[in-house]
Amino acid sequence: MSGESWGRYPLARDQHLLALRDRAAALPAFTGTALPHGNGRSYGDSCLNDGGTLLCTRGLDRFIAFDPASGVLRCEAGVLLAEILELVLGQGWFLPVTPGTKYVTVGGAIANDVHGKNHHVAGCFSEHVLGFELLRSDGSRRWCSAQENPDWFAATVGGLGLTGLITWVELRLRRVRGPWLSVETHRFDSLAEFFPLAAASDRDYEYTVAWIDCAARGSALGRGHFIRANHAAASSGPGAPKRWLSLPLTPPFSLINRLNLRSFNALYFHRQQARVRHALSHYEPYFYPLDAIGRWNRIYGPRGFLQYQCVIPPQNAQAGMAELLQRIGASGSGSFLVVLKLFGERRSAGILSFPRPGATLALDFPNNGPDTFALLDQLDEIVAAAGGAVYPAKDARMSGARFRSYFPAWQTLQPFLDPKFSSGFWRRVTE
Repeated sequence: MSGESWGRYPLARDQHLLALRDRAAALPAFTGTALPHGNGRSYGDSCLNDGGTLLCTRGLDRFIAFDPASGVLRCEAGVLLAEILELVLGQGWFLPVTPGTKYVTVGGAIANDVHGKNHHVAGCFSEHVLGFELLRSDGSRRWCSAQENPDWFAATVGGLGLTGLITWVELRLRRVRGPWLSVETHRFDSLAEFFPLAAASDRDYEYTVAWIDCAARGSALGRGHFIRANHAAASSGPGAPKRWLSLPLTPPFSLINRLNLRSFNALYFHRQQARVRHALSHYEPYFYPLDAIGRWNRIYGPRGFLQYQCVIPPQNAQAGMAELLQRIGASGSGSFLVVLKLFGERRSAGILSFPRPGATLALDFPNNGPDTFALLDQLDEIVAAAGGAVYPAKDARMSGARFRSYFPAWQTLQPFLDPKFSSGFWRRVTE
């Protein structure tokens, strides 16, 4: 059968799906190569396996143990972050690191070594993983942690599912008083204002992120809203928002175009008249704004979209980001939700982990064919010249040469690859 990632590009053909239900069972017989597959929220082809088999892990969805005194959780790899929050939040615990959607599996969060708005404080997801069991295609099992089999831990964290199947995980959560955040939103008028505001905020705020108007140009280049937050000590606050809508079908063309992109960005920027706004917010709209819209990926039409996330080191961050935003603004392409933030100095153990010190920019591009791919190639040139990197977990088109330059240690992963595991992404960038 054919299959697609969340970005709906590229389309993988002749994939076979095998549902896993028992973490203690051996891997079932499969056709061609295999690849673990969680909830399908990866954007590019790192979760696709043309001509091979996807080992679907959502059936591994059991909680094994939870200690409400220490916040240590044991669960199977197919458990969603949303399901963890439902279990632990009422007992005073929260995810230590979370990406921009709660609908990813724990195994997927490890395989992509996801990061969040608090990287400068908490690092990547893997920093809070106490260990996991790795099942190989030869039937062998290993417990991997920073102390036991640390080389296998480093290869699997951010290893895109290529070292074997994660069956279950032990994770340390972080204590909170409730589901609310104390949020400050600062409106800033240019990219030059972002960097000192972000640097100053990192000292006192656990969560920092900026929304950027990617259509603004000239003196307004890089303007946006900087949003910083801490967990609140409030005993009550606003409830969780209801899902606004769910797109029931795919429109025949992308609903994101040059005209409405520029109009929306201008309206969104000006919606906050005050320079600074304070609010008490439920965690869901702060961490997961797009989760409020079911199947939001359909908005880009049948050709899908390509998400682009890059990081540029501190010494080149402001000039590099300015050049990227100028190129994007001139193209007339981009998205409504453009995210800019600073990564901290924390380094992940993962060989292929993406975060590193610097500024990171993430946005979606409607797939308009050759023009889109040409634009992304131009952005790659800027990132490479600035000494940066592009996020493999969100990529669908970078060249092998670019990947190898962004991740020069990639070959050290080779001894740990499962010989019967592969993906569309890995074949594209290494063969």
